[in-house]
Amino acid sequence: MTEALPAAAPNEARLLVNRPIVLAYFVAALTFFAVSMIGGLLMALQLVGWNPHDGIELLSPGRWRMIHTNAIAYGFIANVFLGALHWAIPRLTMHRVASVQLSWFIYGAWQIVVLATAGGILFGQAQGLEWGETPVWIDPLAQAGLLLVAINFSVPIIKMKGPLYVTLWYFLAAFVWTFLTYAMGNFVPEYLVSGASGGAIAGLFIHDLVGLFVTPLGWGLMYYFVPIMLKRPIWSHGLSLVGFWGLAFFYPLNGIHHFLYAPIPMFLQYGAIIATIAVEFVVTTVIINFFGTIWGSSSILKRHLPLRWFYVGMVFYFITCAQCALQVTQTFQKLIHFTDWVVGHAHLVMFGVFGFWLFGIMTYLFPRLLGREWASRKLLEWHFWLSAGGMFVMFIDLTLAGILQGWSWSMLSPWLESIRISQPFWIVRLFMGLAIIAGFVCFLVNLKMTWSAARGDARQGEPKPVPA
Repeated sequence: MTEALPAAAPNEARLLVNRPIVLAYFVAALTFFAVSMIGGLLMALQLVGWNPHDGIELLSPGRWRMIHTNAIAYGFIANVFLGALHWAIPRLTMHRVASVQLSWFIYGAWQIVVLATAGGILFGQAQGLEWGETPVWIDPLAQAGLLLVAINFSVPIIKMKGPLYVTLWYFLAAFVWTFLTYAMGNFVPEYLVSGASGGAIAGLFIHDLVGLFVTPLGWGLMYYFVPIMLKRPIWSHGLSLVGFWGLAFFYPLNGIHHFLYAPIPMFLQYGAIIATIAVEFVVTTVIINFFGTIWGSSSILKRHLPLRWFYVGMVFYFITCAQCALQVTQTFQKLIHFTDWVVGHAHLVMFGVFGFWLFGIMTYLFPRLLGREWASRKLLEWHFWLSAGGMFVMFIDLTLAGILQGWSWSMLSPWLESIRISQPFWIVRLFMGLAIIAGFVCFLVNLKMTWSAARGDARQGEPKPVPA
């Protein structure tokens, strides 16, 4: 069974979408991505003993490591999502967002929240919660912002008549899940539950942030953009719903697998292991659906860069979920817990999957927002290959490092021996990070050239036709 996407006439689509705010969100996202790369670079330099700011507290890698993760999750990923939602939802529903003024208010407020989080972390106000280090005085503001986002985007969806395309299923669920997940992770352990129980809640938050915020918005956008770019409907609408309900049913239980062998009831640990393995089967149905959609037309990936970003990200997603189904078993946990295996896994998920999808979206939309094709195809190719090559090698490198670290610890070798073993891998990680940064610089240079050309067209009074 297939279902075609709702389509709007070009002029009507332009009226539905507020292009300046999409552009503003993308620029903010790229700014925070740059900040995140600085934090990651400082941490990588620290690990190999090359920290250029040794002794400067505000530039300590420990603090910038938290900025690195927060800037990616809330600065880069959230901003691109919000920009892309302003593009996709009006086109799918044929209704504008509830309020353009509210959109701009959310935009400004969200940038303040992310900047205040970075400032709070730098000045020692971070909470001791992975991915939830936001200072306690920021949490209510962020929670209110998530509620406003849900209202602004849900109104046009509710106005729709007739069946909802699967993209909108994912979006509606994400608005609810993200609001609840953020509340669970940032308020329950802080004020209501402590000890091992609080740790279990924190574990749920860490994983649900990925599975119930990033994943549904990411897959929802893939279900929107891929059929449009391929100019064909999704292969199976039935499989798309299997993927949605499988995510809804199995993913919320996964987070406990971060605390295997902890003083948490074993039935919860076993349940998390089973649910995590089940998610791999759910992901397989989604991957099959998208590769069924492109079947017979895979040659388009050679010339269509946004689709290439999307499908390489999907392959990485399958790898991470297959890896996760193994690493959550207690046998694997004995070896890889607390090692760089987990670090490589996290990087492949957050950048190799969702980062790739978001750069693909921006690669597709920037020409439509600026009214000008990319200035340099070669720079786009460099961005892709430096990112893909750097990310894949980093993933393999950290996975091998994690295995050797685990073997070292299991043999009860001195801790410093595991540090010595890790040094060559950390050096490779550093240079792969520099490759990713170099690719990002190519993207920024290309964007600046394209933007300047678009302004030149406007000054000459001969704007280029804007793609719908």
